[in-house]
Amino acid sequence: MKPSERETEFIARMEFERKKKLEEEKHKKLKAEEKKKLKDIHHMRCPKCGMELIEIDYKKIKVDKCSECDGIWLDAGELETVSKLEKAGLDKLFGVFKK
Repeated sequence: MKPSERETEFIARMEFERKKKLEEEKHKKLKAEEKKKLKDIHHMRCPKCGMELIEIDYKKIKVDKCSECDGIWLDAGELETVSKLEKAGLDKLFGVFKK
């Protein structure tokens, strides 16, 4: 029997919550100094290749684009904002990054 879409969504949500709780426990164990050091090292760096990110403010959406691998990154809440754009708005947003 195939799980329903709601079951699949529930399982994914529970897995996310479990992993989130584990990460929160890890973060509590880190000392404030270590947290600051990690932030300083990784701030505005590409999660994929580690190169610097270029931040572009487009209609109050801050989009980060990697200067090396061309990855595009969104901060918390920005994906929801982008998902509400009409197709023309999306085309304009991503047109900013075309070579």
